[in-house]
Amino acid sequence: MAASEVENVSIEELKKGLADGSILLVDVREPNEYAAGRIPGATLNPLQNFDPKALPSAPGKRVVLSCRSGKRSLTALSLAQEAGRDDIRAHYPGGFQEWANSGEKVEA
Repeated sequence: MAASEVENVSIEELKKGLADGSILLVDVREPNEYAAGRIPGATLNPLQNFDPKALPSAPGKRVVLSCRSGKRSLTALSLAQEAGRDDIRAHYPGGFQEWANSGEKVEA
């Protein structure tokens, strides 16, 4: 297998993709963090029991992984790729922290 490919998604790209439906956002933080506040539209697949098979597979849509600050989403990304999900390449390195600190809408 080729070296894993990582695409860093900017906050602007993420906002546009969520708005037009081209991005499916998967939050890999813990359930309590997700319940306390999340990026609107994000689904949950916690890293502590991360299941690459549970990641959405939607032709024409880009799956983007997200966490608090970019570390766990990278870990989840490599786990997904190791499990053969070569369609999973993107993560949002700013994470929930950047999103919330930028004054973007947060769901609870």
